[in-house]
Amino acid sequence: MSSNIDQPSAAPSSTTQPHFGVATWLIAAILIFAALYYANAIFAPVVCALFIIALVWPLQKRLQATMPKLLALAIVLLATIIVFLVFGSLISWGFGRVGRSLIAEADRFQAIYEQTATWLEGHGIIIAGLWAENLDVRWLMRVLQGITTHLNTTVTFWLVVLIYLLLGLLEVDELTEKIRHLKNQEAARVLIEGSRSIAEKFRHYMLIRTAMSIATGAFVWALAAAAGLQFAKEWGVIAFALNFIPFIGPFIATMFPTLFSLAQFEWWQSAVLVFICLNIIQFVIGSYIEPRVAGRALAISPFLVLFSVFFWTYLWGFFGAFIGVPITIALLTLCAQHPSTVWVSDLFGAPVETPEG
Repeated sequence: MSSNIDQPSAAPSSTTQPHFGVATWLIAAILIFAALYYANAIFAPVVCALFIIALVWPLQKRLQATMPKLLALAIVLLATIIVFLVFGSLISWGFGRVGRSLIAEADRFQAIYEQTATWLEGHGIIIAGLWAENLDVRWLMRVLQGITTHLNTTVTFWLVVLIYLLLGLLEVDELTEKIRHLKNQEAARVLIEGSRSIAEKFRHYMLIRTAMSIATGAFVWALAAAAGLQFAKEWGVIAFALNFIPFIGPFIATMFPTLFSLAQFEWWQSAVLVFICLNIIQFVIGSYIEPRVAGRALAISPFLVLFSVFFWTYLWGFFGAFIGVPITIALLTLCAQHPSTVWVSDLFGAPVETPEG
């Protein structure tokens, strides 16, 4: 009798245990993302510092092999600061000049915009009414001013990043030794091999992204100059900078010159031609050349790339838009290191190559 009574009580626990596990993981994920959102001032600089450490560690390691560690660290920090100052100055210069021009001729741009909206409505394009309510020239001015202001008010953020970078570079070797001596050797292997692979992919990603951004900026500059568009150099610099943000960056870098060409030439055919040429540049470089140069190592599902950009932009703003794809690369790389999670990397990573014929 006792055995018959015990059997029914064992069945519910076995059936509810998986559901309890899924619910626990879901609640944990929600709490983690909530913490990342509300404590972005704490977590964002840490993530940025880890990303930079992955990029500059080979230089630090090579220098400290031939000179004192602190001297090597000073050289790496100085080089990092110079790179960011040059990059930030270029972006501020490009957006600043375009923004000042837009403010100076706001009335003219607004009049052209209203004429275009009226023409679209007269031809039955319903979306023109939506544009008139939300996407006027004043909105465009706020976007440009917001970008410039954001670039000029991130001094505190980068100071915190530099502090984390300084401390992180000093502790890389020590932390590596601590991980190697963990009792759980499987966890140690995943952390060490995963970190090494993530760092290599980050460097590869930034090398490819920088090369493609330079090519995009050069072609946009050449196209704007050939078309006689004002601020040709500025459009090239803006295209170069925004190309570091997948999907959203190229879209903005295409729309701004198109709107300015409409205002400058006052002929919608010229704006359409500029728009088509800019999209051809973005498509050829972003969809044809870059995937072939990057190879399978950085191949990610396009859906996951777009989701990562929007998701991390929502969490951390402009910095999230830039760092979203590298974070995704890091997560997929870690998943590939363990048999229980390798299916995640297989599902969202490089596409499966099927034999021909």
